[in-house]
Amino acid sequence: RSDTSGIRGTKDFTSPEELYDELKKEIKKYHPSDDTSLVDKAYRVAYDAHKGQARKSGEPYIIHPLCVAIILAELELDKETIAAGLLHDVLEDTSVTPEELEQTFGGRILSLVQEESEDKERTWRERKASTIEHLKQASREVKLLTLGDKLSNMRSTARDYMVIGDEIWQRFNEKNRESHRWYLAGILDGLQDLRDLAAFQELERLYQLVYETR
Repeated sequence: RSDTSGIRGTKDFTSPEELYDELKKEIKKYHPSDDTSLVDKAYRVAYDAHKGQARKSGEPYIIHPLCVAIILAELELDKETIAAGLLHDVLEDTSVTPEELEQTFGGRILSLVQEESEDKERTWRERKASTIEHLKQASREVKLLTLGDKLSNMRSTARDYMVIGDEIWQRFNEKNRESHRWYLAGILDGLQDLRDLAAFQELERLYQLVYETR
């Protein structure tokens, strides 16, 4: 179960600085302007907001928004959507308020982040069912942001699943493997109009690897 060579994702101890350099290089491959000031500002805000937080895998939390942003840059999305990728968890998981986000980044980025945020006062199942339902009528850019988020998460999950197996579910508040399977199946269903993208196909492969093999 230990062969993780086919799973893309951060290697152990990849620093945020290295990932941020990778993000800027990716943007410059396709974007006509070298001005990355908006993305720089989003990174600084996200870095400060998530300081001290860690992922379930133990990595510094900022690694995840950076990986999401890199996926969005690989999809050649505009800088506002990439900035939203960096900021997508700040309303849900930090003290940053909608008013602060709008004042600093404007209404479009606020709207994208809000659409990607869950209401933590609801139960896990209620939150995930709401996300699945929301995806059915979400805009393409929201679906792309969701794709980046879920692909980053599944790369981490698949990488660690190949090492520790079903122990991985003990990391999560929701410890039932079938619940996670149900949620990701719903996400894949909601993202069907992105199925021609390599990122969607990778997410589907990782779903099959984690949930359809024993």
